[in-house]
Amino acid sequence: MGRKLAAAAAAVAVLALAACGGTTEPADDATAAADGGGATSSGDLVVVGFSQVGAESGWRAANTKSIQDTLTADNGFDLKFSDAQQKQENQIQAIRSYIAQDVDVIAFSPVVESGWDAVLEEAKAAGIPVVLTDRAVDSQDESLYVSFIGSDFVLEGQMAGEWVVENLGSEPLKVVELQGTTGSAPAIDRKEGFEAAIAGNDNIEIIASQTGNFTRTEGKAVMEGFLQANPEIDLVFAHNDDMGLGAIEAIEAAGLVPGVDIKIVTIDAVHDGMQALADGKINYIVECNPLLGPDLADIIDKVMAGESVEKRIVVEDLAFDQEAAIEALPTREY
Repeated sequence: MGRKLAAAAAAVAVLALAACGGTTEPADDATAAADGGGATSSGDLVVVGFSQVGAESGWRAANTKSIQDTLTADNGFDLKFSDAQQKQENQIQAIRSYIAQDVDVIAFSPVVESGWDAVLEEAKAAGIPVVLTDRAVDSQDESLYVSFIGSDFVLEGQMAGEWVVENLGSEPLKVVELQGTTGSAPAIDRKEGFEAAIAGNDNIEIIASQTGNFTRTEGKAVMEGFLQANPEIDLVFAHNDDMGLGAIEAIEAAGLVPGVDIKIVTIDAVHDGMQALADGKINYIVECNPLLGPDLADIIDKVMAGESVEKRIVVEDLAFDQEAAIEALPTREY
């Protein structure tokens, strides 16, 4: 109870500042958590209920592993983890089960931006602080969560677009875009940032844009459709590495050379993407750091101690060309 009171006090004291695993739990985790019911009991451990988007990509796997490896009993946490399988209804169910279990803190990476107010109001009424990781929500009531920790997706898209303008924009360029999950913050923001960056260059034209849901399989399928409908494609802009890697498969199957016949720019910088960049199959990658576990633990510790935390915490992301990827790969953590 002492921890809960401190957390509630911290939620009030938050500073209102302006403003992306290996093995996940079974697919029915949200249901299992709901069946558990009752209040949690973990002694002096901070009980954290975390709802993950899913396991759709290498980035998400690294993100899950970072959280699970950090929020351990040895570090003072009792982690309740659920995999939403990219379904908002699963996340809402998981959050409600965490409320019923009376956890100390709820954290989650929202599948989509909208539709969270009702369940977050329930958490607020229960005195349980909520931390957003990787993805934000579009609620007008910022009191429904204490902090957001993640990347600036608009800036990521902008960095990708600026590279295209500077390195390829001197000649006519037909671009196809592999978007992330429709309605998700990274899909919305990365598109916005990329389009803003290329807006002043009349040579660059996006001729097709479709969601690949951040997965390699769908990225390949969408790219196959792009190639059939548009024989002249100069560049692929993929909202993540996995869709870019799927595009590589489709391009190679069509008898073309990825990175040469069709340039590829992606976002994330996970190991498989970086290897493709080092091999010359991808031309440029903007990083989205998935290792948010330590930052999340720090935020939770401060909230439980009744300390103020920043409303929006943006992690630093880098960008890589082929030479930088070759240099970074030997010590790459994800």
